[in-house]
Amino acid sequence: MGGVESHLYQLSQRLIQRGHKVIIITHSYGNRTGVRYLTNGLKVYYVPIMVVYSEATLPTIYGFFPIFRNIVIREEINIVHGHQAFSSLCHEAILHARTMGMKACFTDHSLFGFADASSILTNKLLKWTLSDIDHVICVSHTSKENTVLRAALNPQMVSVIPNAVVASQFKPDPAAQDQNFITIVVASRLVYRKGMDLLVAAIPRICHENPKVRFIIGGDGPKRIDLEQMREKYLLHDRVELLGTVMQHEVRNVLTKGHIFLNTSLTEAFCIGIVEAACCGLLVVSTKVGGVPEVLPRHMVIFAKPEEDDLVKSVANAISMIKLKKVIPAKFHDEIKEMYSWVNVAERTEKVYNTIWKMKNPPLIERLRRYYGCGVWAGKLFCILIALDYLIWKFLEWVAPRESIEIAPAFSYKKYRKMCQMADKDVDDS
Repeated sequence: MGGVESHLYQLSQRLIQRGHKVIIITHSYGNRTGVRYLTNGLKVYYVPIMVVYSEATLPTIYGFFPIFRNIVIREEINIVHGHQAFSSLCHEAILHARTMGMKACFTDHSLFGFADASSILTNKLLKWTLSDIDHVICVSHTSKENTVLRAALNPQMVSVIPNAVVASQFKPDPAAQDQNFITIVVASRLVYRKGMDLLVAAIPRICHENPKVRFIIGGDGPKRIDLEQMREKYLLHDRVELLGTVMQHEVRNVLTKGHIFLNTSLTEAFCIGIVEAACCGLLVVSTKVGGVPEVLPRHMVIFAKPEEDDLVKSVANAISMIKLKKVIPAKFHDEIKEMYSWVNVAERTEKVYNTIWKMKNPPLIERLRRYYGCGVWAGKLFCILIALDYLIWKFLEWVAPRESIEIAPAFSYKKYRKMCQMADKDVDDS
């Protein structure tokens, strides 16, 4: 799982514990299709939709509507919460939810530019989706400014709620470290946006200047080939370890092997990876981009410009601090545990839900007016798409009335917890 998937899972768990019913709708992953139950009765619908690139689904606009309508009626959903601007499922779900008269909010986890073709198209799509939204959540203040500009939003309808970490799952373990080397850990998707080209250029220089330094790199992606070629070229097989894909439950074991965590992202709204690393007691070296400067106290992180020379210099400073034993892992862990809590994130998200629940749903004519303001030509196109979505909804209501859709039985969280406690008691007695 990446940061967004982890955010969804942890937030859902805390909302369930607070008495809410939560389901997740996503696309199928290989043979994982249909309905699955996760911890505490978290229900996940894996919809069989075609994946086109990097786990992103093919945008259908209306193709997802029938099954989405069936699920939200069957599960008696009141609020639809979409995550991530890259997700076409997210945009379509918000569109259809608003057409059906449901409350909707959106969480943006990324930063975008304004100049390249990809950003221009994505920003226009985001403006379309957020033209009719009840509330928006961003994970940092930098992300909020970015989203407000991209989607032309009123800043008062955008809240900042950061990510968090389960501190008990990321405890330091000094015994796991190799005392003969200073280990630098990189855990990231190996893609251009995560600064892999910068990492490829910096590793040989760092290894040359510091013979007692080695790297552990976890993650997979298209840039893995570049890392392998770099390792071959500079004969660093014994000092650069490529782990490939790392499962979520194995992340802590990888982090605790290191002394320093290196983040080379070129753009980042929050970066949950550096929080997890600091919680494990690692000193963080990170590029100073996006919302990263907001995340950790200055004594836990050394910042670098997204340039090769400055990155190498910052890593050298971090190595000096490790040699002088200026880093106390247990102290880092205790501070992070107080700073970031999923219980706090869930409480703040619940306040957003309570706020939008009291808001009145706009009539169709008001929705069309909002979309019409998206641009000279885009506004007219968006109005046509919304009008067609409304007609499709009315057609579905006629073909498959709500009364004909069977309501799914609710999962009893209290009963489940009681059974778990009884089972634990029986194990202790035996």
